Amino acid sequence: MNDILQKTEGKMQATIEALKKDFATIRTGRANPSMLDNIKVDYAGTPTPINHMAVVSVAASNMITIQPWDHKSINLIEKAIMQSSLGITPSNDGSIIRLTIPPLSEERRNDLVKQIKKMAEEQKVILRNHRRDALDGIKKLEKDKEISQDDMKRGEAKLQKMIDAYVANIDQLTAAKETELRQV
Repeated sequence: MNDILQKTEGKMQATIEALKKDFATIRTGRANPSMLDNIKVDYAGTPTPINHMAVVSVAASNMITIQPWDHKSINLIEKAIMQSSLGITPSNDGSIIRLTIPPLSEERRNDLVKQIKKMAEEQKVILRNHRRDALDGIKKLEKDKEISQDDMKRGEAKLQKMIDAYVANIDQLTAAKETELRQV
């Protein structure tokens, strides 16, 4: 039973990490290099992340600079950024691409808040699926007489405490991201 609980906790932790990664890619009013993580550039026929092709850094609170290692790829990177859902138009001087992050409109902020809430709800569903799988495993152990009914009840209680903690963590992360998005 402890193995089931440990594996489930590992899966739940991975779910939280995935949500943090998803939240990092959402554009707030500030420059953040992880905004570019989901953008792939078609470089030599291979979809390549921008940070594998260039130095990505924050030049100011509202500007990201991208300095490609291969100057021939500058147009490819620009094209990939423009085709992405980021909504930012890049500018370059031949060697460096600059992304100026415009302030978000109130409507865009509300859309992003809806988007993060949807992401959070999807991760909660994944947590519930992990809980269901673990409960099935615990009930099977009891059915096979490997653990007593009291042990099964204790395992279910531990599992419920675990899921409650992870759901609270998701709610906390969502509230923090919403606050970040609502700041002007």
